[in-house]
Amino acid sequence: MAAIPFIGRLHPYEYFALVASFLIAFLELIVRTITLLLPTPIIRIFYRLSRNAFNSLSSPYSRRARNRRKNVSSPLAQAHDFVELCEQYGYLAEEHVVQTKDGFLLGVHRLAWRRGEEDQRVNNGPASIQKKVVYLHHGLMMNSEVWVCITEKERCLPFLLVEQGYDVWLGNNRGNKYSKKSLHHGPTDTQFWNFSMDQFAFHDIPDSINYILSATHQPSLSYIGFSQGTAQAFATLSIHPALNNKVDVFVALAPAMAPPGIASGVVSSLVKSNPQVLYLLFGRRAILGSTTMWQALLYPGIFTWVIDKSLAFLFGWKMANIAPHQKLAAYPHLYSFTSTKSVVHWFQIIRNGTFQMFDDEVTSPTSFSTGSKYYKVAKFPTRNIKTPIVLVYGGSDSLVDIKIMLKELPRHTVAKCVPKYEHLDLLWASDVDTLVFPHVLEALESYALPSDTKGQALGWQTRTRPSIFDTAGVTPNGTAPPGYSEDEPARNHGMPHTPAFEYERPSTAEEQMDESDNDDDDYADDSPSSPDGPVAFTPSAFAHSSRPPISDARAADISIHNTARRTRQAPASNAGASRQRTATVTTAQPNQQDEDTIHSQTLQNSPDSTGISTSADTDRTVVRSRPEGWWSSTSSSVVSLVEPASPSIPQRIPARQG
Repeated sequence: MAAIPFIGRLHPYEYFALVASFLIAFLELIVRTITLLLPTPIIRIFYRLSRNAFNSLSSPYSRRARNRRKNVSSPLAQAHDFVELCEQYGYLAEEHVVQTKDGFLLGVHRLAWRRGEEDQRVNNGPASIQKKVVYLHHGLMMNSEVWVCITEKERCLPFLLVEQGYDVWLGNNRGNKYSKKSLHHGPTDTQFWNFSMDQFAFHDIPDSINYILSATHQPSLSYIGFSQGTAQAFATLSIHPALNNKVDVFVALAPAMAPPGIASGVVSSLVKSNPQVLYLLFGRRAILGSTTMWQALLYPGIFTWVIDKSLAFLFGWKMANIAPHQKLAAYPHLYSFTSTKSVVHWFQIIRNGTFQMFDDEVTSPTSFSTGSKYYKVAKFPTRNIKTPIVLVYGGSDSLVDIKIMLKELPRHTVAKCVPKYEHLDLLWASDVDTLVFPHVLEALESYALPSDTKGQALGWQTRTRPSIFDTAGVTPNGTAPPGYSEDEPARNHGMPHTPAFEYERPSTAEEQMDESDNDDDDYADDSPSSPDGPVAFTPSAFAHSSRPPISDARAADISIHNTARRTRQAPASNAGASRQRTATVTTAQPNQQDEDTIHSQTLQNSPDSTGISTSADTDRTVVRSRPEGWWSSTSSSVVSLVEPASPSIPQRIPARQG
């Protein structure tokens, strides 16, 4: 029985869930067809009825609070595109088109100018203003709008980076709102939608990065991804070794690699069943294409309620850290088109528990041979990534298993946990500017190369790029791991690290959308929209962070063996302050029974005048290292958590003898 995949994978109760999913999809098809046949006046009547019903079920206080915030959320929710969203805050956005090697045309957006800099040339030759480049990429079934549909400018990462002096680019996947064109196929053609994450990794990400570097005349950029945007970076950096020299640092927000599973029994049954079942449900073109129709027909409050309930049903998320007015502004921009095949790819990854390429040889439901003994899908070799990686994940994110993820990533990966954060909180939470952004800024300042033109960077290109590895003590007898080059010892200058903090800031967002009686006061009249025009951005808006200065950090220190010191001058802030960081990396010789060495850092820092200190209110920082012989297929890795000590007595763990 187990030899038949469609039957052997499912439990009896999962068959009921599978049948229920077909019934739900069929019911939605009937309702959608009837709705499309109705005349417009009838649809408007139903819209008014739904609005009145929603308002009647809300408390008077909730209605008043919602009306107060309507001038904030409504313009953002009704904005048609990325450029219009940026105009709400007075930023000039450029639109670019990237042609991939397989003929897809991808829309890419650029934010390079602070307010008042629009007449300046940025990264456009030696006479222009030189800025470091940052590339941001969205998640599954999203587009670049999710980064800028924020109700307070201080919580918008692209706007913050622009004000910090970066040249910000935002990419889009093929098939979504801004990339729905190909030189070979139309969007109504099934072949147009025949793509998965493999195509994102082989074409979309590397071609977008190469285009941006060519347009800005820069040798490298920094990459910030969210959700699937991180998975695409993991994949493309692992299969394109040369691309590692073009990415200074990879910051992964809500990283996704091999999710542990789906909370919903209905979706879990689809994950375990044959992929043909998903194609039968949603077709072979765009998945959930009717979402935009329901968004246009439903009253915004009801649409937001439906999204909240759907996310709770699928992933168990409570969405309590995102304010109601932020949901009203962001949910209309949450969905964008993608292929059913890309979702099938994720189901294969979840089912097999490994970050693999798409399995094209799908076993037939009537086949009696699974072929698992003779056939294996290629994995993305993520341990080969050389680019520095900083993971920022939520402590309550059901899609992230950080221990499993760290085992599949190189030893220099740094992980930072934000307690009580779920998946979407890394984008839209009410306190994202104090709990997440400091990690991002610190990673960029620590690893990003100084801005330079290509002509000036020729010397850099002829030299080996500085490595973040400290190879001493890695091998027991002086042998080098695979991929080790002769000049690696000359590249072992210590990289800046981040300390562990014990401070944890509770969430301040409203927990419910309409039942709250006093939470809306927290969002009272700091609206970005005003009669006088866009609100001016001030760096001091980020000075209210409760994070301690680096000099007071309670970091653990494990000492024995090789010590690498490096002093680095960080780029000046907007206020002209400079930061000097001294990093000490100490490595402990592992016991024979230990599987991992623990890396801990002690950093000293003088706070700058802008009030943006490094690292943030997280409960712990995970820094990962591999033991001797870590490249062996038989070795395993264990995540080590370094808890902060008391402020008066630094925590020191003696080295193990053995």
